[in-house]
Amino acid sequence: MILIHLTRLCAALLAALTTASVLHAQNTQFSVPFLTVRDLETPQGPTPNFGDGRSSLRAGRCVVEDVNTGAFSDVLALGPTFLREQLLRVETITVQDPAALLAKAPPAAATPLALYVHGYFIDFDKGCRRAALLQQNAQLAGRMIWFTWPSDGDIANYVQDEADLYWSVPDIADAILAVNARSKAAGGADIIGHSLGGRGVTLALAEVARRAPDTRLGDVVLLAPDMDFDIFARLLSRIRPIAKRITVYVSDKDRPLDLSEELHGYPRLGQAGNDVAGLDGVEFIDVSTLPAENPSGHLYHIHNAAVGRDLARLLNDDLPASDRPHLAPSGANTWVILPD
Repeated sequence: MILIHLTRLCAALLAALTTASVLHAQNTQFSVPFLTVRDLETPQGPTPNFGDGRSSLRAGRCVVEDVNTGAFSDVLALGPTFLREQLLRVETITVQDPAALLAKAPPAAATPLALYVHGYFIDFDKGCRRAALLQQNAQLAGRMIWFTWPSDGDIANYVQDEADLYWSVPDIADAILAVNARSKAAGGADIIGHSLGGRGVTLALAEVARRAPDTRLGDVVLLAPDMDFDIFARLLSRIRPIAKRITVYVSDKDRPLDLSEELHGYPRLGQAGNDVAGLDGVEFIDVSTLPAENPSGHLYHIHNAAVGRDLARLLNDDLPASDRPHLAPSGANTWVILPD
């Protein structure tokens, strides 16, 4: 309860500081390309928007603006890092054909594309802002494409979000194949899934392996995946041959995954403490020793700089866990991120 009140107090302070300084702000913008199977809503203003209904595949870009709070930036820097999300706002959304979006992606020979799939309780606006945060934290600007499925953005609609995720799995598989086709010369696309999106990525990879067994991807990264641990273990033999490397980030401070375990009755893949020794070909990165940086302990991929640096070393420098600094081995295929 104290944490909730503190969070609300910090948010109120942040809103006041932002309002006070907005006239003097110099804003920075971040462009996030996306693929989506959300429904396109009737525009109420100068820019289109996407809802939580199911639809055919579309693409576009959302531009996120990071408000510079000027003289108050030093004050805000002392607060919890998750408050920075409140300084982001979606300025514009443009829609285009998916093929045109991929055609304008960076040249395949230069660097592989990275496809990121979000989790539960994410409407389009929140998803765009958090995709921008991941893009910055993991240094993926210029090569990351965000795939957004029709999550409701309603905390009470977890079961409906699960249904919409399962409905979206064939489209996620199509997107994986499409971005990988643009990335073959660079060693294959990197595929990233967070929370429920990690479950969607895993199921889509199993479909890709069935449809196109000769597919060769780059890194597969599952961040706090909300997936039955045993189901992942059963699917691993199918997806391991098509991925260069599979990395799973876990924590024992992840409250949403603890609730998901209670709801489903089985441990989640993103929880620390599972018996992972038998999962050959998977590297587990335990972030439990790091400050949570967020009340839920579930968003370390966007709010914790140490996790961002480790992701950058994995995805940009192509380093396995054994070669990345600030990682200490804690098992045959498990490493712990050490605080800076």
